[in-house]
Amino acid sequence: MSQDLFDTNTPDQTTHQDPIFVAEQAHLTQTYNKLIELRDALNAELEAAHEGAAKDLKDLSDEIRVDFGGADETMETLAAIETLNAVIDAYNQYHDFSVDKLRRILLALQRPYFAMVRLQMRPNRPARDIYIGAAGVTDDARRPLIVDWRSPVAETYYNQQMGETSYLVDGKERKVTLELRRQYDISRNVLHNYFDTTIAIQDSMLLNTLKKHHSKKLQAITATIQREQNQIVRHEDVPALLVDGIAGSGKTSVLLQRIAYLFYQEREILRPDQVYLFTPNSVFESYIDQVLPSLGESNPQVFTWKSFMSELGLSERNSGATDSLDSLNALEAALPHLKLQREDFKELRMHDTALLKPQQIASALAKFSQFPPGPKLIALTKDELHERLNRRMGQLAKHEDLQEEMLSLTLEEQVELFGESLNPVNDEETLAYAKRYVDLLFSAAHEEIEKATWLRFDRIGMRMLKTDHLTAAEWLYLKMLITGTYARDARFVLIDEVQDYTATQLTVLSHYFKRAHFMLLGDKHQAIFEGTASFDEVQDIFVQSHGSIEVIQLTTSYRSSPEITQLFASLLDPSERRTLSSIHRPGVTPQIMAFEDTDAYLAQLHQTVTQAHEHEGLTAIICAHKDRASWLAKQLPDNVVCVHDGKPLPHKGVILIDLTLAKGLEFDEVIIPDAQEAEYDNSELSRRRLYTAISRAMHQVTILSQGTLSPALSPALKEVLT
Repeated sequence: MSQDLFDTNTPDQTTHQDPIFVAEQAHLTQTYNKLIELRDALNAELEAAHEGAAKDLKDLSDEIRVDFGGADETMETLAAIETLNAVIDAYNQYHDFSVDKLRRILLALQRPYFAMVRLQMRPNRPARDIYIGAAGVTDDARRPLIVDWRSPVAETYYNQQMGETSYLVDGKERKVTLELRRQYDISRNVLHNYFDTTIAIQDSMLLNTLKKHHSKKLQAITATIQREQNQIVRHEDVPALLVDGIAGSGKTSVLLQRIAYLFYQEREILRPDQVYLFTPNSVFESYIDQVLPSLGESNPQVFTWKSFMSELGLSERNSGATDSLDSLNALEAALPHLKLQREDFKELRMHDTALLKPQQIASALAKFSQFPPGPKLIALTKDELHERLNRRMGQLAKHEDLQEEMLSLTLEEQVELFGESLNPVNDEETLAYAKRYVDLLFSAAHEEIEKATWLRFDRIGMRMLKTDHLTAAEWLYLKMLITGTYARDARFVLIDEVQDYTATQLTVLSHYFKRAHFMLLGDKHQAIFEGTASFDEVQDIFVQSHGSIEVIQLTTSYRSSPEITQLFASLLDPSERRTLSSIHRPGVTPQIMAFEDTDAYLAQLHQTVTQAHEHEGLTAIICAHKDRASWLAKQLPDNVVCVHDGKPLPHKGVILIDLTLAKGLEFDEVIIPDAQEAEYDNSELSRRRLYTAISRAMHQVTILSQGTLSPALSPALKEVLT
């Protein structure tokens, strides 16, 4: 028997007495075996296709006679090569299609499906069972074995509305009757459990699943998505959407599912390089790097603010993240009065050849002096510069030195550049070849014109701001103001932890991606840095740049136990606490201890860490800042892993991490080792920092203070520990 056909993990024996369980296991076995058949057949097809392709390509290659001796021979050779290329393209298309299908089958084999809905599609007709999984798979007759969780019909599972319901197909509403909504706990071909429910978050199986320790990645998050989250994932495409959710409300899961949903909805036209995801740090980036592949999609372009500026070639500058918005406003106000000077232009040069001198660029711009500084003026100037560059390249083609250089190319170089050998019979043909040669040599110069590298933005901006340098944010914003530069191909931009962004950062991003639609996710209570934009400011920025912004709130914690949720909620204003809730059953009461004696404090810290090592999952010791983490690293045993920026998280054990890097992550247990007043005073910022640290925990929190306990935790002592 093939190993794929059995799994050593078997369900509880009592389930064999349940006829529904037996029937569902039989269906799973049948589906799994069919997936195995499809996988094996596709592998065989691909292998046969590869062998056939190799033979066909060899036969065709053998038939090609490379002959560039004359015009007719050259045309025949090029035509034969073109035929070979067409055959290669056809094989590549078949290969890509088959590999994509195989990828979906392999994904389904890990967990074929996680839910089923029984729908009566038409009155007086038998209901149909539709199984929902991370990837859609059809059988040999193109009948759906499993439907993709993003397909329109799958919405009947997520909207949690029993009885008469509906879903949209190509903008048209289709009414159906939902008779049954069933969830499964499945590993490969083994059914562990099932549960029939009307509202997912109230069923015991899901609660049990959520209580289990999470894996190192946000795996299979589609199975536990809730109605309020689903409304965001499947939200209509709008210019800007702001999701304001409490800690543990599933914002990151929603963000990733939203990306996967967009890829599915626009799978014919949307490319991964058209989607940008901004994450708080590189640790978080590595934390989620396998989530979208687990949902059947490729990752988009992922950046931090720092790496984004580096991608634009601005890594040597101060990133400008903390710049005041006043500097951007000052640039905008000064633009109408800007007078460009000759020294604001620089020579366009390639291959040690001056193509356009600053004076020529200045005179080109002067032709359109009736226009004020800005994109219109620069666009007209670019057109003029392209014409002047073409004339300059025409002059270069007439130079004897260049023509001799061209004619001295080897035969291989000539064929590579021109597609033929060079045999000019007169000066006219030589000049024609030389013009083509110059175009090849200096074609990138036209790109430099388009990128406006001939403008000295630093000199211009420093004069406008009366300063001696420009930050990356100022430089980029100035370039956008003057040239109208922006990311033309970007379709969607998603920003996680938006409360950590300044008004300057968001203004720059909203202008650079002005044609893209934005999804912003954050929690205003986790704004742990000074000077970041309030949610009111966030809304103002995107109303100005995109015309409107919608706001959706998430107030249920799916991460933390009720005790932990109550603990971090105690740090909020009383009016906000009443709206927060946890879906979990009661858990472990948080421990809060203060020690005046350093030895007693360290003894308790060591004891807490030792106990954490005995538990399953991952425990994080979250320090207020890097300096505190450095001191504690020297006090803790070697089996505590210190996590730095760019370092991936381990699967289990105990780690030491500072609060900045811990943002956006979740852990089975959290230890806060420095909750003393010296680190967390009674300010609003300190309360937000403690809220952020505590809310990283799912099951257990221990808070230790080396000295007087932070007064910000006084409400917690009264409400949680009484």
